[in-house]
This record gives sequence, C-alpha cells and structure tokens, in this order.
Amino acid sequence: GDSRMVLQAQEEIIEMKDVFSVKLKRRRFVGQKKGGTLLGITIFKCLNKEENKLTDCAIHLNNLSEDHCHSWFRHLKEILNGFQNRPKSLKVFVNPSSHKREAAHVYYEQVAPLFKLADIKTDVTVTEYEGHALSVLKECELQAFDGVVCVGGDGSVSEVAHGLLLKAQIDAGKDTDYIPTPVRALVPLGVIPAGTTNILAHTLYGIKHAVTATLHIVMGHIQPVDVCTFSTPSKLLRFGFSAMFGFGARTLALAEKHRWMPSNQRKDFAFIKTLADLKPEECELSFLPLQIPQEDSHENDRITLLHLGSKDQWHKIQGHFLNVSIMAIPCLCSMAPRGLAPNTRLNNGSMALIVVQNTSRTEFIKHLKRYASVKNQFNFPFVETYTVQEVKVQPRLKSGLDAKENTYLNAASAEGNYPWNIDGDLMKEASEVHVRVHPQLINLYGVNTDDLESFQATCSCI
Repeated sequence: GDSRMVLQAQEEIIEMKDVFSVKLKRRRFVGQKKGGTLLGITIFKCLNKEENKLTDCAIHLNNLSEDHCHSWFRHLKEILNGFQNRPKSLKVFVNPSSHKREAAHVYYEQVAPLFKLADIKTDVTVTEYEGHALSVLKECELQAFDGVVCVGGDGSVSEVAHGLLLKAQIDAGKDTDYIPTPVRALVPLGVIPAGTTNILAHTLYGIKHAVTATLHIVMGHIQPVDVCTFSTPSKLLRFGFSAMFGFGARTLALAEKHRWMPSNQRKDFAFIKTLADLKPEECELSFLPLQIPQEDSHENDRITLLHLGSKDQWHKIQGHFLNVSIMAIPCLCSMAPRGLAPNTRLNNGSMALIVVQNTSRTEFIKHLKRYASVKNQFNFPFVETYTVQEVKVQPRLKSGLDAKENTYLNAASAEGNYPWNIDGDLMKEASEVHVRVHPQLINLYGVNTDDLESFQATCSCI
C-alpha cells in the first residue's frame, strides 16, 4: 500500500455459503469489451434486507498482482462449484400475458442479469398460448437441465408444475390416465412472481419480489412440497397444489368469460357479481381423515381433527355448500396474509378441507373479510375444517328449485359441467372429482423451511 494513506483496519467475514459469484475486476476504457488492467476480484453475495427480502451485494478485493488474482479467482470458483443444489443450467418459461403483461420485463430486467452473473446457462421459451409450456415439457430432455423456472402468475406456475410431474410419469413408463402412486419430479421448479395473486410465491418467500425469488434459485435453496392429484373415476385431470369448488370456482369461471376486461377489473366484477348471485352447491363430500396425535391439536383453532380406529374409514357429508376448498399448502397472498389454509404446511403430507355451509350473504361476507385480517376466518358456525389425505367431491342436481335456478344449473351442466378453480386455472367436470395428496412430490426453489418464523431466523444469519 501507500504509506501516505491512513486506513482504518476493519475485519469482515464472508461465508462462502452466502457467495454466489466471483468475477475478475478490470479497468477498461469506454467501448473496450475485453482485456484491461486487472485490479482485483469482486465477490457477489446474497444479503438479507428486511421483510424476507433478499438482495445481492458486491464486495471488491483489490490486488494488482495478476498471479494472486487468478489464484484467488480459481480457488473461489472451485468452492462455488462444489455446492450441489445450485443450478448451472435452467429451462425458463416466460408467460408474456401474465397480469399486466410484465413477465418479460421482469425476467429480462431483474432475473436474467442475476442468472448471468451466477454463470447459469438458460434456455428460454416465451409461451404463446395456454398449454404451450405443457407441450414443450412433454418433449423436453430434462436431463440437460438442473431445474425449471416459471415467470408468470399462479396459472402459469400450475401448468409448468403439472407438466414437470406429467413428464416424470411418462419417463417412468406409468399410465398417465390413472396414477395412484406418482413418482417425483426429476428437477426442481423455480417460481418468479409476475401475476396478480402469486399464491405459491408468497407461500415460498413470504413476499412478491422477483429478485428474492431469483436469489433463492441461484443459491439452490430447496423446499420439498406436497402435491395433489385431481382425478375423475376414469382419468387424471392434473397435478396441483390447491382447489376450490363453489364460490371460488364460479368467480373464476365468470372472470374467464370477461377476458376482454383488464385483469383487476374483471376479477373485481366477477367477485361482486358472483356474490350478488350467491347460490350453494348441493354435493356429497367423502373424505379420508389424517391420523393426527391428540397432543398436536390446537385448542384455539376451530378445527375438526378426526382420530379413527381404522385409517381406511371414509366419512361423508351431504348438503348445500357455498364453497369447498382443498389445499395442500397454506396459500399465502397479500389478500390473505395468514393464508387461505393456515393450518396446513408445505410438506406435512396432509390437505386442509374447508367446507362453508349454506348461510346468508351477510354472514358469508363476514367470513371472507376475515381472510384479510389476523382473525380466525374459520370461527363461524357454518365453517368446518378437516385435516385429510383424500377427498371425493360428487356434485348433485338440486330438486325443488324455481325455473330460473333450474335453467342456471342445467346450462352449467350442459356447457362443460361444474367449474373447478385449480391453482387459479379453470377446469370443468360433470362427474366426481377425487383428490389425493402425495407427500413431497416436487422440489421447489425456496425457503428451506415450512414456516416463515424459521425463515426469518435463518435470514438473520445470512
């Protein structure tokens, strides 16, 4: 150093598990792309800020000796290459139609530069129609990639997750019409939020933040997640994480009929219109409860935990229901900070079955409002919650209705049957739908824990 300079000695420790890239630092003239005077090396690390946000931070180490710089660069690269979960090659799907058509901008402006910095090779497909990602994945040689990334909303993520799992069954030689015991997805899935609600991203990261999601992928944070299969008696419909039948599904169906409207406007319109025309669904619910030790139940939560002598004993409920939710993950979002199903976890091998029985519109609105607060949204006499392994939903045509209601139901049945909201995607089925949960069927890039309190404790150590 220069003896004329007085520097305050300050020690800082950088753990290599927090570092995701190292580059040689050079001085270059304007327009110069190669060469230049070697000044040292720059280390890029993952840094926790606040509210679950991650960001990248650059630390410059100066040394004018080329031998020293190349030696440090080579050894640090060897260490980084030793982290097994960190991807080196990714298949990326970008849905340009998501939300406000911002997915492409999010990817190329915020995500791609970090992938490049981390020396991750990418193969990008910009989807052109619904089902495009699914068709590509069916033919894709996934062995060439360490992971798959989806930039889009809940519907896009659901399609890619379904495609990944379907590809795994095809490669395993399984009959895709009936899959009682599916095999795990071959590679992890990364979720970059660019939609409206971004339920899976919120559940994984606790926040909608593209850079945070990208850094979890770059750092190779892996979270095993439960997945459901949705089937009719004759075929597999799809893989998914959550579903709604009744109000949640009819709202989505109405919104899909008004795709010409801006995203937020059509969703608000569909919500208000469906609420104004609130009608219960008559159906039979059969479910197989999960065996839960008595000491694991929470007295403060109004949850029905069934402890049965036989693990194969099915229970049935028949009646008129405003909404039925079946969720294998907590389903956090900005509109439901506690989650749509706060009493389940990402990988505990169970589903939450939430049944809202017929009640007045006023009481139903009170229930819906609770989702946006910290109060228990299930603390109503008309709401029941069960912890289950399997569910069968059998819709039934109503009897004794007036002409208007019969016309409404017959039209619904004729045009493709009863709507289902599966991970934000609309599906229609007339027959019974059978839902099974499959523990830890897919790995997602995300928080390596199943609750945010543990995540925050982990982040404080980064």
